[in-house]
Amino acid sequence: MLETAALPYDAVLFDCDGVLVDSERITNSVLRVMLHELGWQISEADCFRLFVGRALRDETAVITAHTGFIVTDEWLETFRRRRNDALMLNLLPIPGALAAAREIDRIYQGRLACASGADRHKVELQLAKVGLDDVFAGKIFSGMETPRSKPAPDVYLAAAAALGVDPARCAVVEDTPTGVRAGVAAGATVFGYCPPQSLAHNPPHVLLDAGAADTFADMAELPALTGAAQGVRMAGEL
Repeated sequence: MLETAALPYDAVLFDCDGVLVDSERITNSVLRVMLHELGWQISEADCFRLFVGRALRDETAVITAHTGFIVTDEWLETFRRRRNDALMLNLLPIPGALAAAREIDRIYQGRLACASGADRHKVELQLAKVGLDDVFAGKIFSGMETPRSKPAPDVYLAAAAALGVDPARCAVVEDTPTGVRAGVAAGATVFGYCPPQSLAHNPPHVLLDAGAADTFADMAELPALTGAAQGVRMAGEL
């Protein structure tokens, strides 16, 4: 018989883009094309540097500064539509993320959530596309629905409150310095995902400088980092 041993955290809170789903290259490709259409010949590297981990609605001044175009709600809606179409065609999970999330869900007995800076429709679309919608059903939180987006802690505080846990007793899984700062500001312990040789991800020192407690390069490492790998033992060993 299996029993749950003591776990180091009360819940595990996941970012979505770049952590659960390999979406950043797709999203930024759409954004880059639309910026080119406005006359800004931004490189792929600069597009990642300026926009990954940030809500596009909060970065409209950057677009205006480089193009002279005043970003409208209609332009943002067109971006979201084109982005969603591309995600539906091409989105894949981060390697190993499905197994890691399901193992943590099992050991933590459902005490996990997805807390993203993206709009709810995008998060729900992506989780359904990769087959994680059942794991996070009813536990999806959007920074677009909180007073402040990341790096403010609001979305992580909302997720912890909904789960009925102290945010200081949560593990957060992030991949951007913006997200890491949000988790740290919430009082959580943050683990930074940074696979090597990925343009869409940051090197470890960037996430550590932002406040991550540790970094990891392979999702197979995540259950051990969150204690899930040791959270279940044979009852006879307890």
